[in-house]
Amino acid sequence: MSLSPTAEERLARARHDLRLGLPVALRAGPHGALAAAAETLAADRLADLRALGGTIDLVVTGRRAATLRARAYDGDVARIVLPDDAGIRWVRATADPSRDLDAPLKGPYATRRGGDSSLHRIAVLLAKQAQLLPAAVVATVGGDIGALAARLGLTLVTGADLAVARSDCSDLMPVSAARVPLAVSEAGRVHVFRPLSGGEEHYAVEIGTPDRSRPVLARLHSACFTGDVIGSLKCDCGPQLRAALAQIAEAGAGILLYLNQEGRGIGLANKMRAYSLQDQGFDTVEANHRLGFEDDERDFRIGAEILKRMGVTRVRLLTNNPRKVAMMQAAGVAVSERVGLRVGRNPHNAGYLAVKAAKSGHDL
Repeated sequence: MSLSPTAEERLARARHDLRLGLPVALRAGPHGALAAAAETLAADRLADLRALGGTIDLVVTGRRAATLRARAYDGDVARIVLPDDAGIRWVRATADPSRDLDAPLKGPYATRRGGDSSLHRIAVLLAKQAQLLPAAVVATVGGDIGALAARLGLTLVTGADLAVARSDCSDLMPVSAARVPLAVSEAGRVHVFRPLSGGEEHYAVEIGTPDRSRPVLARLHSACFTGDVIGSLKCDCGPQLRAALAQIAEAGAGILLYLNQEGRGIGLANKMRAYSLQDQGFDTVEANHRLGFEDDERDFRIGAEILKRMGVTRVRLLTNNPRKVAMMQAAGVAVSERVGLRVGRNPHNAGYLAVKAAKSGHDL
């Protein structure tokens, strides 16, 4: 029935529930579990999960497990056995590396091995997609998980939902557009795109009338509240944004995509946690790993899909990142030229830029 939620809509509900602190029900084949985000779970709900009587684990990514010296027998995730006396403070201290100095002694950890870990992997993925810490409390339960979810009013997500949910960004739809005179050019126009799955909106700033029959000067710019809005000196994002707009305006036409993938895709709250870790001496990549994320969680297929929906299939890409060129071409947008954008260096971000060059391959 069309009034029932689709797989994408159930996943969107699940992500929102996790942000609220609600558990979600998970089912994969014969296995069922309730999962809650470690960051938002309340003490009373942790007690209720324990009362179900099944096994209960704190699941973290393999990256986070390595910093905790916990064995990740499942490779990309580790199922840390929740001790009987562990409360919500223990859960959050284990999940959040920005608290490491406040709670330095949390281990040693016993981690589970053997058995099926597919539900645990789904739980961490949903928490990550919700831009929460990639850690979840997972309580396995016997019996009919669907009936339990219905009785408790919880969102039920299945392995089949993940399998059929769109992963190619083809659900991005244009919502609205209007003329917006810009400081660099009065011939500005802003387009808003929204995914049908209910995720973040993304924007295209079009200057002039780009000739679609030729490569269009374009920039994929990831949102950076700190650099773009309040002028942070810790990165080069703000100067890159302004320089790209100016360069497009000087060329007479082009498109800047403003993608809401803050902090390399981990969200502003986690980005601030990463900054806190950087203050402790870790570089950008190391901080992301300690949080449990990969070096870069962004999905540049989003930008490629927006360009294609705007009738653009060939670009001259404003970027210092050769990997971005490869990702765009793999997503069906030909890059005829990489145009460097080397601006914004200052004493505060010299180390950040050095890591970009050494570990992320940027041409600086």
